[in-house]
Amino acid sequence: MKRGRFMEEQIIAVLREHAAGAKTGELARKHGISEATLYNWKAKYAGMDVSEAKRLRMLEDENRKLKKLLAESMLDNAALDLLAKKW
Repeated sequence: MKRGRFMEEQIIAVLREHAAGAKTGELARKHGISEATLYNWKAKYAGMDVSEAKRLRMLEDENRKLKKLLAESMLDNAALDLLAKKW
């Protein structure tokens, strides 16, 4: 999974600037991001503290690992079913 250029702390700092009244276009130019990225961050991280954002990242990583384990086990089960039918 691709890592972004910005850490959670930086994203939340940018969103706080936006909440303080900075214009979207100016913030986007200042930080080198698109306005769409700023709106996506706002949808994902609005109202969060840094610790909550880090917890969210940990939970997303754990969820990704669990999904991978489930997919691998389902693939193994399907392969075993095919082998059992063949013999």
